[in-house]
Amino acid sequence: MDVQLDTIPGRTAILNGRVYRYFSGTSYLGMAQYEPYKAALAEGIGRYGANFGGSRLGNIRFPIFEEAEAWLAGFTGAEAALSVSSGSMAGQVLARYLQDKGSLYFAPGAHPALWVEGHYFEGDFEAWVDFILQECHRATRPVVLLSNAVDSLFARPYPFDWLEQLPSGIPITLVLDDSHGLGICGENGAGAYSIVKPPPYVELIVVSSLGKALGVPGGVILGHRSLYDALWHSPSFGGASPIPPAFLYGMLQVKDHYPMALEKLKGNIRQFRQAVLSTGLFQSFEDYPVFYTPEHRLGLWLEQRGCLLSQFAYPTPEDDPVTRIVLNALHEPEDIIYLAGLIQQFFENRIA
Repeated sequence: MDVQLDTIPGRTAILNGRVYRYFSGTSYLGMAQYEPYKAALAEGIGRYGANFGGSRLGNIRFPIFEEAEAWLAGFTGAEAALSVSSGSMAGQVLARYLQDKGSLYFAPGAHPALWVEGHYFEGDFEAWVDFILQECHRATRPVVLLSNAVDSLFARPYPFDWLEQLPSGIPITLVLDDSHGLGICGENGAGAYSIVKPPPYVELIVVSSLGKALGVPGGVILGHRSLYDALWHSPSFGGASPIPPAFLYGMLQVKDHYPMALEKLKGNIRQFRQAVLSTGLFQSFEDYPVFYTPEHRLGLWLEQRGCLLSQFAYPTPEDDPVTRIVLNALHEPEDIIYLAGLIQQFFENRIA
């Protein structure tokens, strides 16, 4: 299902002049079309311009970067936060720094932004965990584990209670990509850094896009202050342009709006779950806005009736599509009612 949109979508999208209800994308808190955020962003552009193409290490500096990073650290519970120009850039800056710090092990589905030379595993997450526990107990040098925090494609949470079984005799670092959890998972949306509790001898580092729930075209690396200092002096960071400061200004102006948007989103999720749970069509978990279904026919069926969902072949164009419904905080109860009614019709027609 290849859809060329005419506008940036929020609650609705326009396709070939027709208005559709929109249930796709990654703007989980609706910031892409949230009017107070757009107004704050316009004010930020008036102050800082549309972009700043210099290095953070240059002699001309804006305090807005440190102010935004201090808020992100406090919001997530991290000791320090370092912002970069994208979520992918966050992964690459960190992975390049870590690639000579030990043996790197990549979990199934780990985001390509984290990919450098290391051990890649063929199998499911549970089998990877068993493999990692064995590897760590016989390792003689530092180990770095890299994984997504949640499976946003198939709407599954990854368990991390097994971290307590890791040995304490070698340095172990756990890197989690939380791009699809930051802003919506954990208390007030604080994400994986506040949820995952490794033992004291395992260092936790979180990388994330800010462009999804928080609506900022950039990325962040969360960890200890010593990591911040080391990355600050790395060539990958110093040689790159930062997030346009106007967006960080906008983020700080609406920072108190994020929890309100999250509560609205959770209400939408609960309304939808209650309405479609009996169909058994969807895989999801509590308070997460993504609903995966193996019923790929649902995509075209809903499009013909005025709803756009997320559907694309993965991991290659030759593979089966991944079909998902994605809710956001801009949806109103009538949107959920309309969508759930169509899904009930589809379900009844399928079993008739």
